[in-house]
Amino acid sequence: MGRAAAMTGTTPGFLRTLGDQGLITPLRSEGGHRRYSRYQLRIAMRARDLVDRGTAIDAACRIIILEDQLEEALRINEELRRVRTDPDTTADT
Repeated sequence: MGRAAAMTGTTPGFLRTLGDQGLITPLRSEGGHRRYSRYQLRIAMRARDLVDRGTAIDAACRIIILEDQLEEALRINEELRRVRTDPDTTADT
């Protein structure tokens, strides 16, 4: 956890708080150590940036979740548009 905190410019407590807020859920090693993915580290850095700008941590977590949901919805919409305009395209590709 200390290494992840150093990589993201945060503290272990900050990373734990992000986990408590449900923003990131690191995997655990056999020894119980938290293992963060690169994606989770990027999310932590985004949260740190929002908090550094004065956003409360719970609000920052909610903003990031909403941004992620919006990105997914836009991706799905684009995929559906592509399928709709090209009937030979399947949704699985």
